[in-house]
Amino acid sequence: MMRRDALAAGVLAAAAVGSSDGIVGQARAQAASGPPRAADLLRNPAKEKLKRGEVVVSMSVRLVRSMEIAQIAAAAGFDSLYVEMQHSTFTEEQISQICQAAILAGITALVRVPSIRPEHVGRVLDGGALGIIAPELETAAEVRQLVAAARFPPWGNRSAPGAQVFPLRYRSFPTAEAYAAMNDATMVVAMLENTTALDQVEEIAAVEGLDMLFIGTSDLTNSMGLVGQPDHPRVQEAFARTIEACRKHGRQVGIGGLAGRPDLIARYLKMGARFVSSGTDLTFLLGAASSRAKQIQDIRLD
Repeated sequence: MMRRDALAAGVLAAAAVGSSDGIVGQARAQAASGPPRAADLLRNPAKEKLKRGEVVVSMSVRLVRSMEIAQIAAAAGFDSLYVEMQHSTFTEEQISQICQAAILAGITALVRVPSIRPEHVGRVLDGGALGIIAPELETAAEVRQLVAAARFPPWGNRSAPGAQVFPLRYRSFPTAEAYAAMNDATMVVAMLENTTALDQVEEIAAVEGLDMLFIGTSDLTNSMGLVGQPDHPRVQEAFARTIEACRKHGRQVGIGGLAGRPDLIARYLKMGARFVSSGTDLTFLLGAASSRAKQIQDIRLD
């Protein structure tokens, strides 16, 4: 246990030193300007890019259980990663370690939770996640429940985590100041992946406190009876409707399930989507490993 803890401390320290946007870089900049405010310590780089209208490139973490994946993602140029709880067996401790390492590396860690129950949403946020991705939602009422679980008063009823939490570097701030900073930095993301939600996309996009609708193309095509047809006109129309509703209500649009279709990703980015899930750690590893193995196997010996 002591050896593992020492290794963890070393990785976190290396991540902090290696990133000019990370927590150590922020601390050095603030040291000369007096006591920091909560908002000075807590930043969400992906959310800031989205507000500027820039594209955010994200990856899903399904395989790697250790914090090194956060620094690898940052080194590779990703703006964000999201840890997969819906389709994996990560423990909350593993998720917290990855999310905290991501903060130190200067990228945004989100978590796709298995449900919108407060014990799922609040715990991963308390552990260091800077946002929640909620799958399988169907109605605006469910999205309002998600917002309530993810945000502190006056926007929600997230339970008070205590005076000191990792995203605020374990410093104490007045409660109202801490809540405001954490509310501002937290991304609340609802997945749109079924026809029931698509039929209510206008009402869903209007929910206060929602940051983004994230289209899960694979599940959406399944729900539409168009399995394996992401370029079907009805799917394109679903993207167009969602992008227009989000533009009207000031929400962002995310693209998922199209990692193998850069042509469709380009189309929807040009239409107004700005968050792209570009693949998983498992597919990246398998793809690169397969390519390297084939490269060696194809060497001619004559």
